[in-house]
Amino acid sequence: MKYALVTGGSRGIGRAICLKLAEMGYPVVINYKSDKAAAEETKSLVEQNGGVAELLGFDVTDATAVDAALESWTDQHPDGYVAILVNNAGIRQDNMMVFMNNEQWDSVIDTNLHGFFYVTRRLLKNMLTKRYGRIITVSSLSGIKGMPGQTNYSAAKAAVIGATKALAQEVGTRKVTVNAVAPGFIPTDMTKDIPEEYAEQMKKFIPLGRFGTPDEVAAAVGFLASESAGYITGEVISVNGGLYT
Repeated sequence: MKYALVTGGSRGIGRAICLKLAEMGYPVVINYKSDKAAAEETKSLVEQNGGVAELLGFDVTDATAVDAALESWTDQHPDGYVAILVNNAGIRQDNMMVFMNNEQWDSVIDTNLHGFFYVTRRLLKNMLTKRYGRIITVSSLSGIKGMPGQTNYSAAKAAVIGATKALAQEVGTRKVTVNAVAPGFIPTDMTKDIPEEYAEQMKKFIPLGRFGTPDEVAAAVGFLASESAGYITGEVISVNGGLYT
């Protein structure tokens, strides 16, 4: 049985992705770090829509915890494997670089970049053995365009794009595709601290004249996870309403 694992799946874009993949027929494994209540809510929403979901709590920045959690999950599911991996877990710690402290830099790199590495590395072997897999990472407009006040976030999100392109070339012969989506401005809990005046100003630069929704990002992820995207790998799909450099 093919399962889908979504890191940071308890809220926002992660929740929308869980719902989309469940709608496509995949049993969904919802990863969360600390907000179990929100993860339970996502699980309930999946089940209300007729899907199957389970929770798997671990911190993507802790390599030992990642290995232990995924090894335990694999032992409990001998007839299945994670065929769809969505690396969605991410955080922001915005600041101008001149004022940025070490913790702000390290925590953002740890979650957005190291988390991608720890989780993907652990699940990749089974995908290669089974000769099928879909790895989709949620990057950002910041990783393509760069955003002032986000040198840490932009660096991490740009790095996962580079890793996506490299890994795609390593594993393509085993029918494992590796892609990314790069959302623009998507109102979620993660972006609620952005000043409203700044957000409204940015809207003026978006050709479609509005912000996106988590469901629109999830739709792109769903496509990349589908059989229809079997000949697409090493790509980045921007979901940003036409906002480019």
